[in-house]
Amino acid sequence: MTRFASESRRPRQLRCLLIVLAAAVGLAGYYGPWVAHRAAGLVIIGLDLAEYVKFLPQVASGQIGVPRELFYLPLFAGSVTASLLASRRCLPTWLRWTLAIAAAPLALAMLPPAWSPGLLLLGEFRLQVLAIAVCLALIPGIALTRYLPDWSILVAIAFLALLAAIGPAWAFLQVRGAIAQVYRQQPPLGWGFWISLLGFFGEAFLAVAEILRPETYRRAGK
Repeated sequence: MTRFASESRRPRQLRCLLIVLAAAVGLAGYYGPWVAHRAAGLVIIGLDLAEYVKFLPQVASGQIGVPRELFYLPLFAGSVTASLLASRRCLPTWLRWTLAIAAAPLALAMLPPAWSPGLLLLGEFRLQVLAIAVCLALIPGIALTRYLPDWSILVAIAFLALLAAIGPAWAFLQVRGAIAQVYRQQPPLGWGFWISLLGFFGEAFLAVAEILRPETYRRAGK
């Protein structure tokens, strides 16, 4: 069985903690303002964009072809990453439990506002429901993912982090002009947009750096 452990424990634990911290920074940016405005009611956070953009005329008419589900990628990536990291022994036990517990609310945050069981059966929300199901299934799946080799966990984390960084940022830049028409001016990019990019790109970089360490290959060969 190979996990994030063996060679000197303290440096390894620090590197694992940095990956967790980078993911937390990315999620903090996602919950921060992406559309900044002096009026609090006109500030839009990353989480709200998935619902907000479907009311933009250009998106509703198909003039701007942006899948709104892209804005849920940080939640999906965050939930899956939390479950994967919860299986790694390089992290303290209390943090592994915290990550396992946090995976559920991150997944459920993808539910539409004022949802009902009947609403979730609509085709519009099918992809969201599937993503939530995958995330929730991975939580008890920690009992199995703990046996996966380090490199596979790190590859998944790096890939998810890149999706969480690039997908929503690209989608947001596509609809930014339409949002500017609603505001009758181009609102500045909020700090949440930049912090989200920084956090998720940092997470991907740290995961890739860990993959490239010689110790990772030696552990995979055991």
